[in-house]
Amino acid sequence: MKLSKSLAIIPAVLIAYSMSPVVQADGGALFMSKTCWSCHGKDAKTPLIPIYPKLAGQNADYAFNQMKDIKSGARNNGQTAAMKGIMSLVNEAEMKEIATWLSQQ
Repeated sequence: MKLSKSLAIIPAVLIAYSMSPVVQADGGALFMSKTCWSCHGKDAKTPLIPIYPKLAGQNADYAFNQMKDIKSGARNNGQTAAMKGIMSLVNEAEMKEIATWLSQQ
């Protein structure tokens, strides 16, 4: 009986852990896993269409603040409607990692 209760708890713990804001140290991996690449290009230099910005080489603080403002709704112009949904998948620590990676590209 105790074993079956323990086995029932394991999936709940795994789900909770997978939803926790764990930060991957590699901003490039986050850029890929959070689907940033699908619009901005795998190298962050070749966007899908010309109106999407090239993000490679962008100042890290600027990129971070833009992501943060889009997520919060403080920036609500241009292509932010498309970005708003994506930014819901990214926490602030991940934004910083992505911004740092972008600045080094």
